[in-house]
Amino acid sequence: MSVADTIENAVRRASEPSRLRITDIRVATIRAQGIHPLLKIETNQGVYGLGEVRDGAHPDTAMRLKPLLIGQNPCNVEYLFRRIKRYGGESREAGGVCAVEIALMDLVGKVYGVPCYQLLGGKFRDRVRIYGDTPSPDEPTPEAFAGVVRSRRRLGLDFIKFDLSARMFESVPGAMVGSDTRHEYPQYRQFHTPGRGAGARISARGLDLVHDICRAVRDEVGPDVSLCTDHFGEGFVTADEAIRIGRAVEPFNLAWIEDVLPWTDIAGHRRVADALLTPVAAGEDLYLFEGFREAIETRAFDIIHPDMLSSGGLTETKKIADHAERHGIPTALHACCSPVAFMANVHLGVALASLMAVEHHALDVPWWIDIVTGISSDYLSDGYVAVPETPGLGIDLNEDVIREHLLPWSGYFEPSEQWNTERVGFLGHLVY
Repeated sequence: MSVADTIENAVRRASEPSRLRITDIRVATIRAQGIHPLLKIETNQGVYGLGEVRDGAHPDTAMRLKPLLIGQNPCNVEYLFRRIKRYGGESREAGGVCAVEIALMDLVGKVYGVPCYQLLGGKFRDRVRIYGDTPSPDEPTPEAFAGVVRSRRRLGLDFIKFDLSARMFESVPGAMVGSDTRHEYPQYRQFHTPGRGAGARISARGLDLVHDICRAVRDEVGPDVSLCTDHFGEGFVTADEAIRIGRAVEPFNLAWIEDVLPWTDIAGHRRVADALLTPVAAGEDLYLFEGFREAIETRAFDIIHPDMLSSGGLTETKKIADHAERHGIPTALHACCSPVAFMANVHLGVALASLMAVEHHALDVPWWIDIVTGISSDYLSDGYVAVPETPGLGIDLNEDVIREHLLPWSGYFEPSEQWNTERVGFLGHLVY
C-alpha cells in the first residue's frame, strides 16, 4: 500500500472537510488542580473538537466568541484564529481564544486522521520530559521543602519544581525588615510597582533561609535531578531584591528561577537575567508572538515559559518557540490544566526542537487522568509521557468523571443559544 493510500484511508469518510461547518460551542467547568472550563466545538458532521480555557479563567472568554465561529469551516484554523485573537489578552483573558484554537486543531486532526503534532510539522522526539510541580509545604522549613520534592522523586521524575515564593518571607521572623505603608487600598500585585512604600525588605536572615532551603532540596535529590523554582518574585520584590535572592541560590545549580518580576517588566527581567548565572524563565502570562517578541529579541528571558492556554494555543506557541530558538533560547511549557490541555502540551512538546520539559501540575489528584479516555493509567513512565498516535489530541471525555466534578453552576456541555448574539466586534451592521 502506498503512502497516498494510507493517508486516504485515514481520512474520516463520514466527513467532507470542504463542507464541514461549526454548529455549536459548549462548555463544562470542573474543579481538579484548579478550575478548568472544558470546551467542545460541534459540527454538522458529528465530529467535534476539544479545548480548554486556562485555569481560573472564566468560560465566558470562550463563549463570547461563538458568533464569530458559527457557520465557519473549522479546518481554516489560521483564518479563524486571526478573526478571534484580537478579543484575547494577557494571562487569563487569553483563555477563550486559546481554547478555541486547540479545539479547532483537535477537529482538523480527527477529520484528516492525523495526530495534532503532525499538523505542527512532525516530531523531534516520541516522548516529552515532564517537570513536576510540588505543593507549597505547610511550614517554610528546609526539611518540609525536602519532603515535597522527595514525593516527586518517588514518582520517577528527574526534573522537579518547588515554590520559593517571596511571600514565604512574611511568615518567617526576621526574614524581612521595614514595613508597608498603611491605609492603602488593597491592590493586586500586578497593579503596583514592587517596593512601593516599603522599599527593599529581604533581610540577611531571609537570604540565609533561601540558601538553606535550596541546600536541603539539592541534598535530598542529589546532582542528577534538575531543579527549578516557582513564584520567585513576580510583583513582591524589586529587581535588586530578585538579584540578591538569585545570588543566594547560585551554588545549587538550578535549571531556572521563574517569574522573578511582573510579566509586563521586560527590561527588569533582562536586568536580573544579566546579573545572575542561574537562568531566568518567564512568559506564562504573555499573549501571542507579539507579546514574546521583545523578551526574545532582547534576551530578557534565558528560557521562555509560555502557557499555551495564554500564549495562543498550539500553532502560535510553536511560532513563539521557533523564534526563541533562532535567538538561542530554549522553551519550557507551563501547564496547570486538565488532561485535555495537558495532552495538547504533549503534542506541542514533541514538535518543538528546543524543548526542555512540560509541566505536570496535578500529580496529587488521583482521579485526574480519569477525566479523559485514551490515556493509560501508567502514562507517566520514568518522568516522560508518550505522544498519542491517534487522530487529533488522541483523547475523548469521560462523562461520568466530569459530571462528578462539575462546579455547581456548570452544566455538562449544555446548548448555548444565549451566546448566539454578537458580543464582540463591530455591531454597526446589526439591525436594532
